[in-house]
Formats: sequence, C-alpha cells, structure tokens
Amino acid sequence: MHDLWIDLLQLKLPARTECHLNERLYGAIRDAILDRSFSAGARLPASRELAAGLGISRNTVTRVFDQLTIEGFVESQVGAGTYVADVQGSIVQGAALHEGQPAAPPRLSQRGRRLASRSSAATQQWGAFMPGVPEVRLFPYARLQKRVARVLYTATPGVLSYPEQAGSMVLREALAKHLRVARGVQCDPPQIVIVEGAHQGIDLIIRLLADAGDSAWLEEPGYWGIRRLLEVNGVQARPVPVDGEGITIPLHSRPPRLMFTTPSHHYPLGAVMSIQRRRQLLAYARQHHAIIVEDDYDSEFRYTSSPVPALAGLEPDAPVIYVGTFSKTIYPNLRVAYMVLPKSLAPHFQRAYLDVHRGGHTAMQQALGEFIESGEYAQHIRRMRGVYRRRRDALSALVEARFGSQLLSSEARDSAGLHLVLRLPSQIDDAALSHTVAQHGVLTRPLSRYYLGDAPSRGLLLGYACVAEDEMKRPFDTLVECLAKVL
Repeated sequence: MHDLWIDLLQLKLPARTECHLNERLYGAIRDAILDRSFSAGARLPASRELAAGLGISRNTVTRVFDQLTIEGFVESQVGAGTYVADVQGSIVQGAALHEGQPAAPPRLSQRGRRLASRSSAATQQWGAFMPGVPEVRLFPYARLQKRVARVLYTATPGVLSYPEQAGSMVLREALAKHLRVARGVQCDPPQIVIVEGAHQGIDLIIRLLADAGDSAWLEEPGYWGIRRLLEVNGVQARPVPVDGEGITIPLHSRPPRLMFTTPSHHYPLGAVMSIQRRRQLLAYARQHHAIIVEDDYDSEFRYTSSPVPALAGLEPDAPVIYVGTFSKTIYPNLRVAYMVLPKSLAPHFQRAYLDVHRGGHTAMQQALGEFIESGEYAQHIRRMRGVYRRRRDALSALVEARFGSQLLSSEARDSAGLHLVLRLPSQIDDAALSHTVAQHGVLTRPLSRYYLGDAPSRGLLLGYACVAEDEMKRPFDTLVECLAKVL
C-alpha cells in the first residue's frame, strides 16, 4: 500500500516544479487527502520510508509532516505513526454534502444588494472633461516627499505604531491656523478629526448622529455620493430645492436630523448661499436641534473675488460640522480629509473614529502639516487659481464660440470651481449623451444624475481642471459632433 502512495506522490510532484521541494511535497499530500486519494484514518508511510522512496531528505519529509499536523490534515501518534485526519467529516454536522452540485454563491444582505445594484462612481477618472478632478501633474511632489522621508527617518515608535488620536497633531494644528485665516473657521486642534476622504467623514457623521428611520436634507440637485451613504445607513434622504441663494428651507415639513449643504459654491450648479439664507439655516438648525454638514469641497478656487467665508465660521458654537478635503487642492488619491466639529461632539467623534476606522498614514499627515505651516500649500493654491482660471476661460470661450452664451448656466459665469455646466434642452437625454461621448473618449457627467427626484433640467458637467488649454479643442470638437446629432 505504501508503495502505491509513493508512486502517487511521485506523479504529483513534477507538476509543481516552480515551487521548493518541501512546498511541492506538502501540496501533493494535501491534495491527495482532499481528493480522498488518501482516505481518512489511513497510516502514512514513515518519514524514513517516504524519504527513501522519493529520493529526498528525511528532514524535508519531517517538516512537511509537521506542517500538515499543524493545519489538521494529519494526526501524529507517538510510537504509532502518522494518520490521515477526517477532514471531510469535520464539516459542520448536519450539513448535507451534495457532490456534483455547484455551491451556492455567497448571499448579499438587502442593504448590500441596494448598494451594489447601481454605482454612480465613474470607471475612468482622468481625462477631458471629467468633473471634480484637479490637475495632479503640477503639484510639487518632491517638496512633500522630502518632508515625508525626513519624518520617517526621524520617526519615534509612536508615530509608526497604531494611532492614538484621530489624526496627526501637527496636521491638526496647521489646519486650525489655516482655516482661521483662509476660511474664517475659528477652531482648536482637538475639534479636528482627520479622515481618509470626505466620504469616510460623512459616513461617520451619519452613523453617530442619525438613527435608521431619521431623515436628512440634501440639496436638489446635489452630490450623489451622500445619498448612497444615507441609504446604506438607513437614513431617509429628502431632496430640498436650491435657488439662487442656496438651499431653500421648507418651514412646514418635518425637521431633519442632518442638513447637507455646499454654501460657498453649490455642487453642481455653482450658487453661493446668501448671508440671509445662511442665518436662516443656522437659526432653523438651532431651533430644531439639527446639525448642518457643510461640504466645503472646492472653496479655494474663486477667480474674480476672494473665497467666500465658511458657514461654520459665521456664528460662535454654530451647529455645523465643517468637512474639508485635500482631494481638490493636492490630489484625490492622497485620501486625506478632515472634519471640524462642535466642541461638544469632538470627543465622541475622536473615540468613535479610532474604534471604527483606526486611521493611519501619520507620517504623511505630519509632513502635510509641515507643508501647510511652511506656506508652500497656500503658495500652491495661489498658483493653481491662475492655472484653473485660464482653463476655465479657455473652455468657456470654446462653448460660446460654438453655441453662444445661452448654453452656459448663469451660475457657471461666477468664475469659481473646477467645472462648467453646459445646459441642454429638456428633451435631450443627458445620461445617454454622456454615455455616447464617453465611448468616443470624452468624459462628462449628466446633470440629471444629481437629482434625487425627476430632473427638471438637463445638462452636462464639463470639468476643465485636468485639461490644459492646448488639449481642449479636440475633445470639445468630439463633444460637439455627438451633441449635433441630438440637437
């Protein structure tokens, strides 16, 4: 019998020539046990006998037997030999084995099916005219990388171990100073939580402040990503129309738990919330014990006026959570964003973030904090304002030369942000048009996708930030050709 086993193993070993000998022998015996060539309870050849039969070292066989014993494939009995374990019988008792029938695929939860059934995230994120994508080729990477290298070279064990707080204190201190000057947000470093992208921060806000069945106001139209986060957490998304002054306030509807808004530069239409509307929104939130979530996604980029101060800095102790990101000012794959929380909420978010997400990348965060503190971050933003303004003017000129100014929304002329909205007649299917131009290598986003309800208007979002002026004409001509077929 043992001679037959040795013959079988000799047949299996050559098929694994890319592996080390002990790995090949281990795999051959394991496979023979799993396919029942070696039946449960059978005694394996002694290590000396198997080594001699295969012409290999006995130490190799011994190491393989030890590994198989650790993993439960064989059982060793002192003085009695090594036996094949009953690995088939170890399946949970009562579970029927249906040989020849394919196993049922893993089942998604109802929430998982809703989340996976549709996705608004684009499969391609770079190229003309992808909205929301900054110019990543002009960032001074070498300067930041030198800081990262220095931080790692001099890092204490605490910097490299699991984080003990929600973000590098160096970065939080630098952000507190920067936000006071650049955004008018008066905050202390302990109020800041560093997260890996704005989505992660918003998800944590929803988890900590809203229960399943609660409602949240969303701007209509508004950023689709927040809808998905609300849905996956069981919170009802209630669309609230936006006018020229920002999100409206439906006084006679049930108050929400959360209110999401982009007051400094509405996404995607571009309106700036008026001071009157800001005070009304703050008063409403205080009265109904709601929390405003201010998504300040690209406020740094205004080209004909100073940046609009943040809503979070308008009143002391405002019921506002300010969410900022480096995705637009540095590069999206950096995955560093931050929340500025009311003082009463900050300790709870600090603890919850460490428990749920743990965080990390402390060396990069510390280097980023030093980059901000040195003034190089503000210098880069000033430089990119000039770059983006020229690109915005170039794309606007192409649109107006071909279509006149009627297709550019009035908000699109406010000279801010990283995209334009090309308005289309209501009978045009902007989603189908966006799909068509994508097949020709031009990336856009349909305006209708940003509405939770029926879209009253159609259009395309055209991002200009990642497209140099001399690279615009060819993809724009392609867009015009596709658009001409449906106009």
